[in-house]
Amino acid sequence: MLEVKEISVNYGAAPALWDISIDCGDKELVCVVGPNGAGKTTLINAIAGLHGVKSGNLVFGGQDITRLPSHRYCEVGIAIVPEGRRLFTQMSVLENLELGSFIPSAKVHRAKRLEYVLSLFPVLKVKLHSLAGSLSGGQQQMVAIGRALMAGPTLLLLDEPSLGLAPSIVLDMFAAIRQINREGTAVLMVEQNVSMALETAHRAYVMEEGRIVAQGQASEMINRPEIQKAYLGVDAH
Repeated sequence: MLEVKEISVNYGAAPALWDISIDCGDKELVCVVGPNGAGKTTLINAIAGLHGVKSGNLVFGGQDITRLPSHRYCEVGIAIVPEGRRLFTQMSVLENLELGSFIPSAKVHRAKRLEYVLSLFPVLKVKLHSLAGSLSGGQQQMVAIGRALMAGPTLLLLDEPSLGLAPSIVLDMFAAIRQINREGTAVLMVEQNVSMALETAHRAYVMEEGRIVAQGQASEMINRPEIQKAYLGVDAH
């Protein structure tokens, strides 16, 4: 479905990503983990069309989208849940959700997709007419994910979905992500909570200093001594 082929990204003259190659298959759940400053958000923003690519290619569904205008990424089936949620806090929950179905192809399915989002996050049913800014952090993250799902994406990009959430809410959030994936949506997420990400994903990539330094099946990665020591605080010796 998604092929990221040796992309490099700069911030001005400063390199941020070097020759990154990753892929995410149809209905797959893939995570990218690594420390702060590794380039994870830069990578996800490049895949979403929010940051230009200096070199390399982005291929989605067999189509080269590297130079596709950013506002058309949603049309081809890619939706992003950005870091920090970025809701319109003075608008209602319903209005925020409806913004996700703004393009004509999504608007015709608005009612059906709203029903799906509310089945996924039942707590939002009683919050539909509340201001988004009045919700808890966990509820706001539900709205942000719901807004992306309203577009009916085939690939959902998640940037730090657990950021700032209480541990109990993190468990609920990852359970929802697994459900979204089981029901047919491919998911690519970048995440600092390495243990939860590896327990959730099918495959994983590890980023450090703008490069991919390890990759493999998530179930295998979580048992690698170097991963346990560097990211999980476990020393095999």
